[in-house]
Amino acid sequence: MSVAEARPMDAAIPPQVRMQAILDRQKRAHIKDGPPSAEKRIEWLDRAIDLLVGHKDAIAEAMREDFGHRSVHASLFTDVSGSIGPLKHAKAHLKTWMKREKRKVSPALLGLFGAKAYIDYQPKGVVGVISPWNFPFNLTFTPLAGIFAAGNRVMIKPSEFTPKSSELMERMFRNAFDETEVAVCTGGPDVGAAFSKLAFDHLLFTGATSIAYHVMRAAAENLVPTTLELGGKSPVIISESADMALTAKRVMQGKTLNAGQICLAPDYVLVPKDKAKEFVGAATEAVSAMYPTLKDNPDYTSVINQRHFDRLNGYLADAKAKGAEIVEINPAKENFTQQPFHKIPPTLVLNPTDDMQIMKDEIFGPLLPVKTYSHVEEAIEYVNDHPRPLGLYYFGQNAGEQDRVLTRTTSGGVSVNDVVMHVAMEDLPFGGIGPSGMGAYHGIDGFKTFSHAKAVFQQAKMDVTAMMRPPYGEKITKMLEGSIKR
Repeated sequence: MSVAEARPMDAAIPPQVRMQAILDRQKRAHIKDGPPSAEKRIEWLDRAIDLLVGHKDAIAEAMREDFGHRSVHASLFTDVSGSIGPLKHAKAHLKTWMKREKRKVSPALLGLFGAKAYIDYQPKGVVGVISPWNFPFNLTFTPLAGIFAAGNRVMIKPSEFTPKSSELMERMFRNAFDETEVAVCTGGPDVGAAFSKLAFDHLLFTGATSIAYHVMRAAAENLVPTTLELGGKSPVIISESADMALTAKRVMQGKTLNAGQICLAPDYVLVPKDKAKEFVGAATEAVSAMYPTLKDNPDYTSVINQRHFDRLNGYLADAKAKGAEIVEINPAKENFTQQPFHKIPPTLVLNPTDDMQIMKDEIFGPLLPVKTYSHVEEAIEYVNDHPRPLGLYYFGQNAGEQDRVLTRTTSGGVSVNDVVMHVAMEDLPFGGIGPSGMGAYHGIDGFKTFSHAKAVFQQAKMDVTAMMRPPYGEKITKMLEGSIKR
């Protein structure tokens, strides 16, 4: 019976049994076929690209339905075009990445007699990918660039929060790949829990820090190497020297894209006290220019569901009750109390305090706290007093100040005079640190993350290590005298 014929029976099989069977088949296929050639890897990448190109409209529609409303143009930009770029980058470079990497022999004398040292990058085998709801296609297909380039097979668990997208993804891969190459496992939290317990050769999880604890604990049961792409509260530090109009445009573009539901979205702004009013005015103008209306504007995305809508409104109610000034940027003065979807206007929260919930949690929505500082050292100290974020953003033209901010803070990555954009640089590693994640991928760093760097030493034909075997004598004594010194 073929894999395709067996699938209709799968519904009666418990998820953990079904997924274990798929993993076993993929591992057997990997061992049987051996490391795939560069041509095979390119074929996999091409098939992934073709899926995105051929299903672009269906992808945008599925996400629009999942979100209530999601900007079609934004979806095509982030989840289709934004996924094709990494796949093409991997396709163009994987032959170079695959090359044997020569290393120096030590002591150098061994090299003179013909000994060699090198690294072969070997596929790990089967990689598990748990992808999130905010960019369901991008955060599935972008990792595939490194996974396929490294020669691995893959099992994917997409989010249950975006069921239309997950169902479409399952159909897409089923029609283009054999299940021994790519398998999509849909379902709720129970499927996700069982998935994270599988003995993959590597596991990539993208999502909330609170869930990452459970995923990593489950993976540890099988000592599965894990890459965690999380989030946190990514700060924006605005300098006295910043071009405020341009700064506000870029910050608010990053905050309103996908309605702020981005792991790298600017989470709070630190601005000089004498520039705060100017930033609020510039931010209001920037939003008004991008979104003259919001409620029925096809460019403005909804909050994913009622739970997150209530959570975000709870942050605003809590902040207001504790003394923050709330500035709702609603250019057309529309009434959002009655609406078919979960849209929330971009909202600034001025003078927030650390006892407010909005300053404790990652916001993941179109709300932006604005704090003031007197000197940049105060801003640096504030960032360092909190968990290390996934991203940090500095706006200004003061090179010395920029250097202080970047060298004295630690974050997963940085964009200078912009937000989020470092994630689009394919030749830069993308990843967090501490609570914002561990490990990195994208470009060659993704290839290396999903490869096993096998160290190989090839000894010289001449018996150059004879002196290291007993009985010891004068030769090894002289060798030790030469090496045991400062």
